[in-house]
Parts: sequence; C-alpha cells; structure tokens
Amino acid sequence: MYQESTPSYPTAATAVPQAMVPQQPQVYPHSGLGIASFAITMFAGVFMVLAIILAGVLETTTPGGIDEESPAAFIVGLSIILLMLLQLVAFALGIAGAFQEFRKKLFAILGLIFSGIAVIGTIGLIILGLLIG
Repeated sequence: MYQESTPSYPTAATAVPQAMVPQQPQVYPHSGLGIASFAITMFAGVFMVLAIILAGVLETTTPGGIDEESPAAFIVGLSIILLMLLQLVAFALGIAGAFQEFRKKLFAILGLIFSGIAVIGTIGLIILGLLIG
C-alpha cells in the first residue's frame, strides 16, 4: 500500500525559466484628482450654461434690457463668476492629476480640456458682451 507521489516542489523536468512565464501588465487606478477635475468641470459646465441662458432670457424678456442694478442681474453675474472660478479649480486639479505617477490620466486630461474650453468660452462671452453693449 505504498504509493509514490509526485513532489510538490519544481524539479529539473518541471521547472520553467522565469523568462518564459508571461508577466501580467501593471494596471494602474484612475487619478483621484483627475476624476475630481472631470466631475467639477461637468457640474460647473452644466450650471454655467444654465446661468448664461438665464441671463439671455432675462435680457430679452425685460423691456429695454435687464437693469444692471437689479438683484436678478447681480445673482446671475455672481453665479457666472463663481462657476468660472470653480472651472479654474477643476483646471488646477486636472494639471495635478496629469502629473501623478502610476495613475491613469484619462479623466485628468478630459477635465483639463473641458475646463479650459469653459473658461476661455466664458471669458470670450464676457468680452463680447462688453464690446456689444
């Protein structure tokens, strides 16, 4: 009743050289700063568009244009400025996320691109509004 068992340790016949063992590619997580940049950019972008639409509606529906001293004009203008500052924060987070080592850069780059477009577009609309009126 003696059974011969195979050894559990590698022998010369069963050993595989390390060079032949396939290595698993290193999978890095997404950058937390990049995700934050992208999320803030999307949030601020949606509300920025709504604030600009609201400013346009107030301007066109008020006879003679909106009074610049009215509380509605103050709130809309303040919200546009605060949302643009939030876009600048998202831009800074995107830069920080793009330079993190051992992290995926997708959301950081998307946050950079979208927040840059939003800031440049908003500044362009402000300049256009100042030139026209």
